[in-house]
Amino acid sequence: MLEAYLDALQRGGASFNVPGHKGRGAALDGRLAATTGDLALYGGVDTVKLSGGYLAAAEALAADRYGVPWCRFSTGGSTQGNQALCLAVAQPGDVVIVNRSVHRSLLLGLVLAGLDPRWLPTRIDAATGLPIGTAVEDLRAAIDEAPEATAVFLTEPGYLGTLSDLPALIEVAHQAGLPVLVDQAWGAHFGYHPDLPAHALELGADALVTSVHKLLPGYSQASLVCARFDRLERGRLERGFEATHTTSPGGAILASIDGARALMADRGVELLERTLALVRSARRHLAAAVPGLGLPDESSLAHLGPQRFDPTRLVIQLGPIGADGIALEKSLLQKDVSLELADRDTLLPVVTVVDDEGSLTLLQRSLVEAIGATGTGAPRPLVAAMSWRAHPERVVSPRAAFFAPHERVRAEAAIGRVSAELIAPYPPGIPVLAPGELVTAELLEGLRTEAASGVRIAYATDPTLRTIEVVAKF
Repeated sequence: MLEAYLDALQRGGASFNVPGHKGRGAALDGRLAATTGDLALYGGVDTVKLSGGYLAAAEALAADRYGVPWCRFSTGGSTQGNQALCLAVAQPGDVVIVNRSVHRSLLLGLVLAGLDPRWLPTRIDAATGLPIGTAVEDLRAAIDEAPEATAVFLTEPGYLGTLSDLPALIEVAHQAGLPVLVDQAWGAHFGYHPDLPAHALELGADALVTSVHKLLPGYSQASLVCARFDRLERGRLERGFEATHTTSPGGAILASIDGARALMADRGVELLERTLALVRSARRHLAAAVPGLGLPDESSLAHLGPQRFDPTRLVIQLGPIGADGIALEKSLLQKDVSLELADRDTLLPVVTVVDDEGSLTLLQRSLVEAIGATGTGAPRPLVAAMSWRAHPERVVSPRAAFFAPHERVRAEAAIGRVSAELIAPYPPGIPVLAPGELVTAELLEGLRTEAASGVRIAYATDPTLRTIEVVAKF
């Protein structure tokens, strides 16, 4: 795909296919130079009839990398992949077991497919305050309580790079005859270096979704879905994927997936070795420059067992020095240094294989200066964000609440009612309230506290939280 895309950029001739800019939009307005590299798959990188077969060949190479017979490239991010799996794995009304710290895309996939989730709580590590995923005993209990369940959905790793005991979870699910489908959006680099966790399919999962654009050098929206057929049906997977996939996939996005795979196949160990060294050096530098700063690494969770943390994740915990992450983010943005996550207690700069000593030095210097400028205070305990601590009560399925008649009421009047909408502090974007869950005073207070601290409230119809959409009949 990558070679075909680069060849297509060099070709002359006349295109009478879409997209309408035809790669020449800049001739009309120089600002449309942004469209110059935008080649469609159909009639651009390949013919409309796909006679070159480039995409199929690239997907076969990716499937081989993951050791499974089926792979599809997505230009809709892991959102599309998660929703395709929801459509492929069960029948409307079926019960599925899902970890509650689920991404919005998977939760709305449950709505689209009409699946009825039974939530798995997220455990918190007392020593570090980090969310550490799903406990094996919680999965066993969920299977016992819902013997009619048809599948298990997990999110591994979590937003902060922590992982559950995935091999044990897969074994428990398979013993019950249930397929395991893993949203591994934040683990596209797994399996490319011996110091990193194995990818979910290597551990026995039945399907995996991963975002090539997050931690590998793929184009935005680049993702892929891979699966084996021991417990899943190929035809359903194909239909689920096509039902959620665009009919106008961008050739540049698809080519970047193929290019990222080829790069990591050739140089993955080398590049990740550098990334690991940069992150370890950054932790040492920050620890020396800001005594007391929380900088967890794989050793911090070693008491849980192997492969419970992604060592490329540079998690910075501010509670021990009493600093304010929202103030630090504002200071960093003034220096044009942006972070993936910043809330009061935690900063998360995402470090990938394209980073080098220069970018990490800039991050370290800017952060130390920002801490000096914004100040520190009394130490705070290491407490996980509300996104992982919330345990809402499920009243009806997400689909039932989503489609039921609903009304907007004052937030205080919503207490004791069933939410019709999804509300999440962003980042990380994990719903604190989902359709079908009970609005409580505790959850409302927690959301308002997050908003008051400077965290954006996402997906709500009223981000101010003065009003909430609730199901009318409950």
